Amino acid sequence: MISIQRLLTIMQTLRDPQRGCPWDRQQTFSSIAPYTLEETYEVIDAIQREDFDDLRGELGDLLFQVVFYAQMANEQQRFNFDDICNAISDKLERRHPHIFGDTQVDDAQQVIKNWEAIKQHERAEKAQHSALDDIPKALPALMRAHKIQKRCSNVGFDWNSLGPVLDKVHEEIDEVMHEAQQAVIDNDKLEEEIGDLLFATVNLSRHLGSKAEVALQKANDKFERRFRQVEGLIAAQGLGMSDATLEQMEEAWQQVKVSENKQ
Repeated sequence: MISIQRLLTIMQTLRDPQRGCPWDRQQTFSSIAPYTLEETYEVIDAIQREDFDDLRGELGDLLFQVVFYAQMANEQQRFNFDDICNAISDKLERRHPHIFGDTQVDDAQQVIKNWEAIKQHERAEKAQHSALDDIPKALPALMRAHKIQKRCSNVGFDWNSLGPVLDKVHEEIDEVMHEAQQAVIDNDKLEEEIGDLLFATVNLSRHLGSKAEVALQKANDKFERRFRQVEGLIAAQGLGMSDATLEQMEEAWQQVKVSENKQ
């Protein structure tokens, strides 16, 4: 039995109404969705750690999610695993006419331009006439902001120089501080202005050729790494973090930064 057929058979058995697993039998598309997101992040984590033994297992877990959805859909006579494979195969061939057709391209930028044109045509066929119609709302906020801005840029709704982008960030900072300094703070308005600032910051990151989601993940990792070292330095003084003063913690933080900069 080939590997994928073995997996499909296992999934069928787990969902079997008589002899299947009680937990697997009661799952629905909605109940499985959070696990799919979790497995996706575990794949990304293994890639970032360059742990390829772990990655093999995590990719298997993610593939199992696809097989799970396919089995449930097959039970409802909606589609099956073969339909999923055919759908992505059709899409790949359609979106690579320079490989599977007679379209000529000069470079990767031309490939991207053609790709976006094809996607726009596909959206039109689905009566999705806005450039933003098929952007998933479930994306992480920074990633969704980047995708929204990129789509707008593809149709010409974008600044063509860095100056106005940076000016917008400063403008949004001023508006946040204006709301934060009111005698009576309107929390909804303040939250709105903070959101505008984050959106403008994503735009700045995009114009500088960086993805804000990735940049913030790296910033998170850096902060966590440094904070753990601060905890170690404070512990070496015989103190817990709750016992140390802010000045002691700041001194330890600067010590960590100096140590990292020397490496």
